[in-house]
Amino acid sequence: MVLRVLRTQLRAAGITYKVLAERIAMSESSVKRMFGQHDMSLSRLALICKASGIAMEDVLRGAADITPHADTLTLVQEKSLVAHPRLLLVAICCLGHWSLEQVVETYALTQAECIGCLAELDRLGLIELKPLNRYSLRVSNAFHWLADGPVQQYFREHVVADYFSGHFDGAGETLMCIPARLSLSSAQELVQKIRQLAEELARLHQNDRRLAPAERDGFTLLLGFRSWEFAAFTALRRSTAPAGYQTGPRNR
Repeated sequence: MVLRVLRTQLRAAGITYKVLAERIAMSESSVKRMFGQHDMSLSRLALICKASGIAMEDVLRGAADITPHADTLTLVQEKSLVAHPRLLLVAICCLGHWSLEQVVETYALTQAECIGCLAELDRLGLIELKPLNRYSLRVSNAFHWLADGPVQQYFREHVVADYFSGHFDGAGETLMCIPARLSLSSAQELVQKIRQLAEELARLHQNDRRLAPAERDGFTLLLGFRSWEFAAFTALRRSTAPAGYQTGPRNR
């Protein structure tokens, strides 16, 4: 991944293997072999970056961004999170790319407690803890909680009512409840579009990490889509109805 990103950045800078070979005092064939065999020491990487005017930090960060990661945690991992609400809190902060300092400033956690949570999240595989209490995520940008898993159940019991108690009238907020009668294929098409929306949210979240913390606010997208009818409405249904009114799925 590192070499792939480095090759892309060299190409963007207009630096060919021949030019690079001249700058680092190697033969062009040796440079090609080094990239082709994916064999490069860290010191060589640093030399190439310096000779090319490319920040090695950007190369490493770019490689981390494209490294494949899991889209979900395991059942055991999620159970460990919901068993300790403070651990779940720090996990959600990590998914939002909060620093340790931001977590401690915002919530009633000591630095030692927060570091302990980070160490536990590293053990669970959600993050990779690094020196100076920094970390990188071990999950992908498309990360989501297990369907009907421990975290979703916890949210259903403790979060949903609190979330929907808001007015949804602030800047950048909205609430919609749209019933429709659809075929199964149309419903599946909409589910795919919802997944694309989640990917777009992940992209915007990633891009806005470059902004100062004061320029960002915490937004949460809570989506559900299912075959459902409000129980009070179901109670009003007739025991018999014209053909087509009770057959098939209820409003989605």
